[in-house]
Amino acid sequence: MTAESSDQVLERLSRLHPKLIDLSLGRIERLLKALGNPHEKLPPVIHVAGTNGKGSTIATLRACLEAGGYRVHAFTSPHLVRFHERIRLAGRLIEENALVTLLEECERANGGEPITFFEITNAAAFLAFARVPADVVLLEVGLGGRLDSTNVVHRPAVTAITPISLDHQALLGDTIAQIAGEKAGILKPGVPAVVGPQPEEAEAVIEACAIELETPLSRWQHEWRCDAADDGMRFAGERWQLDLPKPSLAGAHQIANAGAAIACLQHLRDLRVSAEAIAAGLRQIEWPARLQRLTRGPLVEMMPAGWELWLDGGHNPGAGAVLAQFVPGWRDRPLYLVVGMLNTKDSAGFLRPLAPHAKALAAVTIPGEQNPLPAEAIAEAARSVGLPATTAPSVEAALRDISSNSPAGRMLICGSLHFAGTVLAANG
Repeated sequence: MTAESSDQVLERLSRLHPKLIDLSLGRIERLLKALGNPHEKLPPVIHVAGTNGKGSTIATLRACLEAGGYRVHAFTSPHLVRFHERIRLAGRLIEENALVTLLEECERANGGEPITFFEITNAAAFLAFARVPADVVLLEVGLGGRLDSTNVVHRPAVTAITPISLDHQALLGDTIAQIAGEKAGILKPGVPAVVGPQPEEAEAVIEACAIELETPLSRWQHEWRCDAADDGMRFAGERWQLDLPKPSLAGAHQIANAGAAIACLQHLRDLRVSAEAIAAGLRQIEWPARLQRLTRGPLVEMMPAGWELWLDGGHNPGAGAVLAQFVPGWRDRPLYLVVGMLNTKDSAGFLRPLAPHAKALAAVTIPGEQNPLPAEAIAEAARSVGLPATTAPSVEAALRDISSNSPAGRMLICGSLHFAGTVLAANG
């Protein structure tokens, strides 16, 4: 009998619930109880929610902690190319045999009951984290916070909320304040909470929740700040004042994300991370598809001389605004966008801030995606915000079409982490 692959098991698990997303804690609590409550046997947990910047903040935390010699577990989502990216055990991506064994154990314990794909795979991550020794767990909220399955951890060491903007309104609410209320659901009584840059209405909601729970807040520009300084950056917080290099991730917004990570490290009373380890970590953060320049691979090789190829997974209005702060620095050659998006996203809201900085856009329907926004709909959204747009049958076709019409330029592929994953896979 041939052993199953993780892809086969994951596909079967995806059929256990009729909905991809169904926010609730009851199902995962039932399964975790059947598994012996592994979420109660974890190393210290840093729990991170937010709309934008969660992954970058966790990647920065991981780099700094590992530079300090600590063993780090991490659970993040979504993956870009392979599911294994979601679960890091003591610094390494989970191995195939271990993943299959954990998934099948969770499947047996679940006994065929309805449970979402995210919930059962989250349970598998908790099981792995409870069994493999490590010093800290970095736990990224999947969606929202209050009813996200990661929120079964009742006593994390630190929580963090990165910038909030409109996204997933059908599930989290139509306003920034409503969404902030869901994100603030990860706050815990007496557990320090680090808060990144926020719209006023989000900060007000978070502060009100913290007062009610007696949660000590560490807020950007209040209890901590992180600013560019000369060729590096300066962090000033409640315990530390540090002169540091800028993070290796591109974009001014990554300074605030790095600051949030450092503010979290301040509150890890049992894990001491030196300034030297933080500096070393900042220089070697790994987080693909976040303003990532692609420098080799088939897609890069098909570009004529004089062209650069960049990739970003941003997909909501907040992410569009962040990209729009970065791309004006690219004045040496024209900017073109290749965009693929999901049909649940505000395409015009994402593209509006980028429109003044781009010469044209090529829209692509994301291949192999269950809920893609058709290329023509993306192109219509682009035109509605003043950006000339065409459609292309594939990323490769879009790159060929655009690069054949200009002697030099810069291509930014963006609009979706799902789209970014297909691009990374195509680029080897």
